[in-house]
Amino acid sequence: MEEQAVKPADNTVLKCLVTDDEPIAREGIISYIDKLDFLEVAGVCSSAIEAAEYTEKTAIDLMFLDIQMPNLSGLEFLESMERPPLTILTTAHSEYALEGFRLQVVDYLLKPITFKRFFQAALKARETFNLQNNGEDLGSPMYVRQGDSFMKIAWIDILYVESMQNYLKLHFRDKVLVIHQTMAFLERILPKESFFRIHKSYLVHLSHIDLIKGNRVYINHKALPVSRQRKDEFLNTVVYKNLVSK
Repeated sequence: MEEQAVKPADNTVLKCLVTDDEPIAREGIISYIDKLDFLEVAGVCSSAIEAAEYTEKTAIDLMFLDIQMPNLSGLEFLESMERPPLTILTTAHSEYALEGFRLQVVDYLLKPITFKRFFQAALKARETFNLQNNGEDLGSPMYVRQGDSFMKIAWIDILYVESMQNYLKLHFRDKVLVIHQTMAFLERILPKESFFRIHKSYLVHLSHIDLIKGNRVYINHKALPVSRQRKDEFLNTVVYKNLVSK
């Protein structure tokens, strides 16, 4: 059976630059991009230096950037850019993850990259792009109290929220923050199109969902329960309207 491209819910198409010094890695990213109708390959570069020359002349929306490359690393190139595009880092080395988050990249893909993980990152990039172009400032600060300090966070990086009586756990890829707040309050201030309350104890970020199976939602290898009262609404408003295969 012929494989069909995944169609976007809107007309957003992100122009992508693929930069990697390994031909096989470049071809893998390109093949994944070709499966998604909301991404298109605008350019392909084999080094960060080549990518720097390309981005000076051509505007792109999203960059898939390898970290370890000769002469100039992906991180060094990204730090040198005054206004970098949305960027998804790709690497075979997990120790660069925190550095990537420091540079506020969209996501961080560890090689070998599965299509499921690529798709998740691509959806996050499209969401970020749409928010930026609809006038919403992702840089507007949200702060949470941690002891006697106030930590700045970005809501787009929250995987899910877990309720613990009068406290909440904010789950991120690289950390968990505990805050003194109610789920009802957080549900009101977070974007309704991006978050869904699947259970009285769980509020999930839809872009980070890896799998839905039975009465469970899987995010970052964690199984979260979907309550019977919320399952039909969740399937109808989140899943079925975005279903691309029967």
